[in-house]
Amino acid sequence: MNLDDERNNGSFGGSGETRTRLPEGEGGGQDVYGGARRSGRSSSRSLVTVVGVVVLLIAAIAFANRGDSGGDASPGDSAEKKAGAGPTAASGEKPVDGKTSGIPSGFAKSEQGAQSAAANYAVALGSADMFNKAKRDVILQAVMAPSSVSSFKARLDKAYSAPFFKNVGLNGDGSTPKGYQFVSRTSPIGTKVTSYSGDKATVEVWCSGLLGLAGEQSTKPVTNSWFTITMKLGWTGNGWKAITHSQKDGPAPVPGDDRASGSDEIAKAVEGYGGFTYAR
Repeated sequence: MNLDDERNNGSFGGSGETRTRLPEGEGGGQDVYGGARRSGRSSSRSLVTVVGVVVLLIAAIAFANRGDSGGDASPGDSAEKKAGAGPTAASGEKPVDGKTSGIPSGFAKSEQGAQSAAANYAVALGSADMFNKAKRDVILQAVMAPSSVSSFKARLDKAYSAPFFKNVGLNGDGSTPKGYQFVSRTSPIGTKVTSYSGDKATVEVWCSGLLGLAGEQSTKPVTNSWFTITMKLGWTGNGWKAITHSQKDGPAPVPGDDRASGSDEIAKAVEGYGGFTYAR
């Protein structure tokens, strides 16, 4: 079973078809992460960016001038109303303080609480710990509904197989080859409730993911992917728990012109930058 199959079948993590951006020109033994900045569209894209910024600035100035023309509402009231107008705006709720097995828990019984739970569970289910049987079982126990734990354990034990591990660059037993650092991270970009009935909620989590091996000779370099997780949650005595989980590709933005970082820089970034507790 290859990585793409696992992703389409709803397995966890920001996997997908691996694409390697190679340096311009040829030359053996080069770091697969390196490479010159793509130049084909750089000048035109830079021009579009500059024009876009100028247009936004003009629009902002015009809007500000119009806002000063009068009215009874104070600037604070206006800003407060507009902050909550967008469907993707942050709610302002504080993150929870509690954790279960290192995973944030104790989310409120509300639509916001369900979204926060889904976002944090997506991070846990897309982490590198999922590639370790013992750690995976702990994660599933913490985020899944009791009625779903056994079936998910059996399903994932089959999915996280030797061929799957080798496909992402790991050893057949899921361990990381010596001299490399395995990276698997999921970062929620936004959440959306598609149904809510008090004790049940269906939440979509739009995510960006990192997956691969950081190392100079890696044939599976760390790549970025975009996907959307749909999670059905149920309210239990221990808060929101995931009942089902599925995943599909996208929406994916157009790749930028950023130069790919070297393997050492990627490894240091993974070691040096921790994660977040996500609150809607």
